[in-house]
Amino acid sequence: MTLPLRKTIAALAIGLSAQLSAASLTESVQADTERLTGIFEHIHAHPEVGFAEVETAALVARELRAQGFEVHEGIGRTGVAAVLRNGEGPTVMFRADMDALPVKEETDLPYAAVTPTRNLFGQEIYAMHACGHDAHTTWLIGMAKQLAERKDQWQGTVVLIAQPAEELIMGATAMVKDGLFDKVPKPDVLIAGHTHAVLPAGSVAISEGRRMAGTDQLDVTLKGVGGHGSTPHGAIDPVVMSAMAIMGYQTIVSRTLDQAQPAVLTVGAINAGTGNNIIPDEAVLKLNLRWYRNAEREMMIEGIKRVTDNIAQMYGVPEDRMPTYEMKGYSTPVINPLEQTEIARQAMVNALGEDKVMQGFPPVMGSEDFHMLTFPYPEVPVVFVEVGSGTAQGWDNFVNDGILPRYLNHHPKFMVQPEAIPSGTVALTSVVLEFLEQK
Repeated sequence: MTLPLRKTIAALAIGLSAQLSAASLTESVQADTERLTGIFEHIHAHPEVGFAEVETAALVARELRAQGFEVHEGIGRTGVAAVLRNGEGPTVMFRADMDALPVKEETDLPYAAVTPTRNLFGQEIYAMHACGHDAHTTWLIGMAKQLAERKDQWQGTVVLIAQPAEELIMGATAMVKDGLFDKVPKPDVLIAGHTHAVLPAGSVAISEGRRMAGTDQLDVTLKGVGGHGSTPHGAIDPVVMSAMAIMGYQTIVSRTLDQAQPAVLTVGAINAGTGNNIIPDEAVLKLNLRWYRNAEREMMIEGIKRVTDNIAQMYGVPEDRMPTYEMKGYSTPVINPLEQTEIARQAMVNALGEDKVMQGFPPVMGSEDFHMLTFPYPEVPVVFVEVGSGTAQGWDNFVNDGILPRYLNHHPKFMVQPEAIPSGTVALTSVVLEFLEQK
């Protein structure tokens, strides 16, 4: 037998083995779908916002312990890390985020969240899984079962992370600062998936290069002098200063940054005052920055300070009451490296079929913080997968007419299609298995 023929036969054998393994995974996940759907609906009906995911974290810990994982709880307040060791080999980390949003649900789902919950500060609020984190957490639970039952097929170490407070862009960093890597090994690769409301359920998308923007959450506090609403001349009004600052911020991106470089500056909230006839002492602006290069990030931060300080000086704010700036959540851009992207793509093609694995969308200005789990190890590659959670009709409307679905992420009527639960579990488990050493 000639060498080229031997290579051809070996390649065919490997391909057949991959197909058989993928078929087995799909069959096993389908058999587990009723259980996983029940878990998904329970998490959806009981949403918990950032750093308050107490019950969700407890559910994850119970499920992972039941599969034989070594489980660590309370990392970064409510984070869970679970380890499954299976001999020598690579260490593969997968992260799912658990937190919901402070949004009042408006879907008609039979498992809709209708009961108020409490935030980190004990305040009663309405919350909703309006970004698919209920699905992400379910994928992790489904993956744990598949990996535990397939220990005869792989070797190495799996680390599963149920992360708090992704929406705050603070949870991953909180887990690292709280000693995550005192409890789990450094990974060779980090993987995450996210629901995508445009892609139809049952499909996935992945591309190399830029995927999601870097971000900062910044609070600006303008301090004035309070007074009676009838005598504004005796006060220094932080509400008026805030209004001027908001308008001034709009020119930072449009007039000081290179328009060829993507950047976004949004004022998401203004908190000031308590009554109609009271001029408050201070006002807080909650800003969100998005960027792909540090140059734009630094220019936005400098511009915000310049605009705000100048307004305060113009209104005669004394030196000891000049504006203050609190940098909160921070995350760098998500970038998929070519080599790991192709490995993940092929794994998902084997698992779902060529027609279900699409080229990823262009880079977006949305942000993630999963990769901040490996901030201490910048050499560790990350892989970010977009998992379809929308309808076939919505996809057709987008492809044929360029019309986006009406209810995208963070909308009170956002919903994950049920088929995304098994398909996401299959796709992401296949990626994790591909990065482990095969037996």
